[in-house]
Amino acid sequence: MAWAEKVYKVRNGKQTTKFTWRARWTKPDGKPGSEPGFETKKLAEKFGEKQEAAIEAGRWIDPAKQRVKFGVFAKRWMKAKPKRGATIAKRWNLLEQHILPQWEHTSLINITWFDVDDWQLKLPCESVTAGHAVSLMSSIMTGAVDARHLEVNPLFGRRRTLPTGATAAKPKKTDEEKWASPEVVLQMARRLGPAVGLHVLTTAFTGLGWGESTALHRSNVLRTRRQAHDGGWFECPIIRVDSEVGELAEYEGRDEDGEKTGLVLRLEAPKNGNRARDIDVPPFLAELLERHLEVWPHEYVFCTPSGVFWRRSNFTRANIRPAADGRKALTVTRGRAERAAWEPIMPGLTMRDLRHTHDTYQDQLGVKASLAYDQAGHLRPGIKRIYQHPTPEMRVERLKGLQGIYERAMGNLKWTEVWPAAPELGQQARPLNSSQTIFNEGEAAA
Repeated sequence: MAWAEKVYKVRNGKQTTKFTWRARWTKPDGKPGSEPGFETKKLAEKFGEKQEAAIEAGRWIDPAKQRVKFGVFAKRWMKAKPKRGATIAKRWNLLEQHILPQWEHTSLINITWFDVDDWQLKLPCESVTAGHAVSLMSSIMTGAVDARHLEVNPLFGRRRTLPTGATAAKPKKTDEEKWASPEVVLQMARRLGPAVGLHVLTTAFTGLGWGESTALHRSNVLRTRRQAHDGGWFECPIIRVDSEVGELAEYEGRDEDGEKTGLVLRLEAPKNGNRARDIDVPPFLAELLERHLEVWPHEYVFCTPSGVFWRRSNFTRANIRPAADGRKALTVTRGRAERAAWEPIMPGLTMRDLRHTHDTYQDQLGVKASLAYDQAGHLRPGIKRIYQHPTPEMRVERLKGLQGIYERAMGNLKWTEVWPAAPELGQQARPLNSSQTIFNEGEAAA
């Protein structure tokens, strides 16, 4: 049975006549539990009785665990929840930059949704980043429930308040600025030259993500899809996103205690099972990739000219920004070659926008949902993903559509070749055979 004890206050090292009450009860291990700070004996006894009732019901949580600081438990949770390297780095960044400065020394039991919602509204970052911070914090609090530090997670299932008024009025890209017309894609590709330009072109017409394209090994390019179809076979070239090393991850390395260990650039498995996939390649792109591989000396298709992996920031700064935004002319000086000016093509364009571009083209062409989600590496929502699957006819239609988009854009630009000459590849670029088609073996024989 619970009981209460007097706790005399001490001043200048001497016990005074003033006191509070400490609640006492028997814990599941037979040892006495203790919670100080009650004003009356009755309150202390009531608290102890509540603890014993919870113990008997099998739902007791030690008050000492409830008082554990959020920062202490968060670091324990991070050790217990290993993820892909890039995910771990993002979590540590959210903790260090946003969450721990506010909540590190707050007891788990003292965290409320009201305070968290008020805090996230005032974070000096994009609203989406604030959302990620709240989501991570909620996951950690759920871990605290699972570890028997809390009865409930006060953040679970709550919808955060979004910024309004001036706070939310930040300029964002319009829908038109999130994808590029095929003419823009081709102009970017020509300006950047056959190696880097092909990277841009491939992203726009296959939907490869940045990490997927930079991790692309030549052995996974122009493989063949072969399916029984209409009394013969459907075949087309594919790009494979490898299920084991299909993505180049770039992040700040951390040890198990969260200490930084330096930049990491390494191949990893795709972040989920849907991203490991075979992407059907339209004829024009298959031919350009074939030419590229004939003369490209490196194992990875879209690496730097010296054969090392691109860092995303370097690639963007050196290639995408000047090609899309334009650049000023430079005169020749000692140690610097003359450089021609470039007019802007599509200011603000990013490689992510080019991935949007591919899926936008698919939507424009009316590509069936089962195939569109498959080729983009997205998980299709709903029951239809269980019952509907891509067929060869769907694939033929998509490839013809993408080929048509390319050919119309070439006609609009009055081009016959993407790169009229490619001296750095040691050869003249051959014109594409725009009459290439997809057919069955039986049709080809006829």
